[in-house]
Amino acid sequence: MPEELDELYARVAEELTARAAPMWGVALALHRDPEPSFEEVRAARMLTGQLEREGFSVERGVAGLPTSFVARTGDGDGPRVALLLEYDALPGLGHACGHHLIAAAGLGAGLALREALAAVSGSLLVVGTPAEERGGGKVAMTRAGVFEGADAALMFHPGVYSWSWAPLTASSQVRVAFHGRAAHPTGNPTEGVDALAALIQLFNTLAVLGRRLPSGSHVQGIVTEGGKATNIVPDYAEGLFGLRGATTAARDELADTLTECAQGVARATGTRAESTTVDAGYDHFRNSAVLSSRFTAHLARAGLQAGEPTPGVYLGSSDVGTVSTSLPTIHPFLAITGADGSDHTPKFAAAGVTSRAREVMLAAAQALACTAADVLVDPDVTAAAWAEHRHPDG
Repeated sequence: MPEELDELYARVAEELTARAAPMWGVALALHRDPEPSFEEVRAARMLTGQLEREGFSVERGVAGLPTSFVARTGDGDGPRVALLLEYDALPGLGHACGHHLIAAAGLGAGLALREALAAVSGSLLVVGTPAEERGGGKVAMTRAGVFEGADAALMFHPGVYSWSWAPLTASSQVRVAFHGRAAHPTGNPTEGVDALAALIQLFNTLAVLGRRLPSGSHVQGIVTEGGKATNIVPDYAEGLFGLRGATTAARDELADTLTECAQGVARATGTRAESTTVDAGYDHFRNSAVLSSRFTAHLARAGLQAGEPTPGVYLGSSDVGTVSTSLPTIHPFLAITGADGSDHTPKFAAAGVTSRAREVMLAAAQALACTAADVLVDPDVTAAAWAEHRHPDG
């Protein structure tokens, strides 16, 4: 088995060396033509076209999402691995989160591994997952059963750190509305019940709450409706709150606390409060240590190093967290800029087309393809990954 895998790793590396220029061309094309969540029409067309030309069978519009796809190759028996591609961009910032590199690396890994595998029992899926930035395509695809029967889900993410796995929090959005009573603020001020004042009080309450939240928990809100005119006491006000927790349970607890705070403010101000969860939410990320250690070893073979995350540092949330609740999953971060930078910035978008970004994309593609090969060829790897997933505490 080790000799068989070593030969397979070498073939993957050869394939990726030959494909380096076209892969980078895909990344640059996506970067030049950013499309926001659920609108990634041209990106999906380009990626699926490449996969079909190289022998994958492609199903488009999976889980009711027009810009999603699942490309398949293999005999359908044996283990099954999914390579996850992201390709949505940020409005106004383009690919300031590096999704063009995720797509190109996953595509290259899939194409190279298909050529290198020859006759191996198992299936390789290249899964196009839209709307990571807003809407959570992976949540819908998970709930639709796209990953049922898969033994591993693999992807990487460019960032400002090189970490073997990603401390990604659970997240959700909650809308809080206050209902009051309109009145003229001078003519009959005592008749008014100020809904906006209640919403502002909720923000103040949450500011106090924020000082005692546990590590990884966070609440950030915006006012989405605050009244129509200054000479009318607002009878309706609304805020949208983003919640995060180090674990899904911590996020859910924070949502309950937000609702309790809103109800307390309503009682104190004579208003009526309504709290509504407005999205499916993302679960916190559960790393497969078995698979991430394989990825890290392959990455080192490709010339890059990735270490353990810094304790207490969280990198946001992603819909890959929901995938990771269902099957062994990896989501390492690889730096394309210095740790003093940040994604979701123009500077990070510019870093996505540098020679460093190209190097990271190629190394990640090789490590992803070799990790997928481990799952497809070595049953001990698959068994160990599932044992860890089913019994995370040992």
